[in-house]
Amino acid sequence: MKIIGLTGGIATGKSSASKFLKKQGFQIIDADAVVHELQATGSSLLSEIANAFGSTVLHEDGSLNRGKLGKIVFGNADVRAKLDAIVHPVVRAEFEERLRKSKADMLFLDVPLLFEAGFDDMTDVNLVIRASREMQLKRLKMRDGLTEQEAQARINSQMPMSEKVARADFVIDNNGEIHELEENIEKFLGEIKLGN
Repeated sequence: MKIIGLTGGIATGKSSASKFLKKQGFQIIDADAVVHELQATGSSLLSEIANAFGSTVLHEDGSLNRGKLGKIVFGNADVRAKLDAIVHPVVRAEFEERLRKSKADMLFLDVPLLFEAGFDDMTDVNLVIRASREMQLKRLKMRDGLTEQEAQARINSQMPMSEKVARADFVIDNNGEIHELEENIEKFLGEIKLGN
């Protein structure tokens, strides 16, 4: 099995790439989806998060208030490291379990924090989807309704794009239209299959 790490910066188009790959029939293990499952109401991970950050990070129904938690951790590296130390080991164990059960020849690990969390030690090849900072800001403000300052803070909270690119085996630029991204992914898949 070839395991491909798929990552990028916030609002670079990684999710669009992941959706396209899924449509092409590839198995994707989506870190965000896995985290949402693991943080479900009543889960031990959610209890741990609430114990660490206070019950204010929960909605009245006991589910996680992601917006509230995001405001607490974004822009504060120490607090974010505390959250990562709680979440990452649980996510890694779940990834390992899903990889063990998979029968796929090629599988994508869709992980926003692939390098930051050290999950690249689980992959054979890493693909980074990148966009210019201006494009990231534009997409973030439009998609999430963030102010310029909030959007900057989200981007600044991540590993610099230059560092991700330096650690990547393949890089796709995504400053254009969706069809251009999809064409570039097809080129990437062709190269990967040739190198198999």
